[in-house]
Amino acid sequence: MLKISPVVILLGMLGVLLSSCRSVASSTAPAGTVEAYIQALVGMDKNHLSALSCSTWEPTALQEMDSFQAVKTRLEGLACQVSGTDGATTLVKCQGKIIATYNGEDQALDLSVRTYQVVQQGGEYVVCGFR
Repeated sequence: MLKISPVVILLGMLGVLLSSCRSVASSTAPAGTVEAYIQALVGMDKNHLSALSCSTWEPTALQEMDSFQAVKTRLEGLACQVSGTDGATTLVKCQGKIIATYNGEDQALDLSVRTYQVVQQGGEYVVCGFR
């Protein structure tokens, strides 16, 4: 009878565990990209926002960031998840709000009204618009 070493069994289990972690990470990467994008938008981080935007969307992303220049912004309840695909585009829906405060008054911008479009560009996920 063939005896299998406990080390071989352990290595096999570790391989299965690592491959499942990689697939979970790759499926959540688009949602994490959108969360980072929104955080950069609200944090007025031009360089990070640019890095998280596809080349065709970058001017629009920077223009949207500029629209927040006269207000103080903060995030409430940000959570994003993949909602589907459209060809090579991954669709991401978010919950939460951007709170913009101007002259002591808060205005809530509901993030759930947008579906972000995420694509791979140069091996990285980037935001390339919304619907």
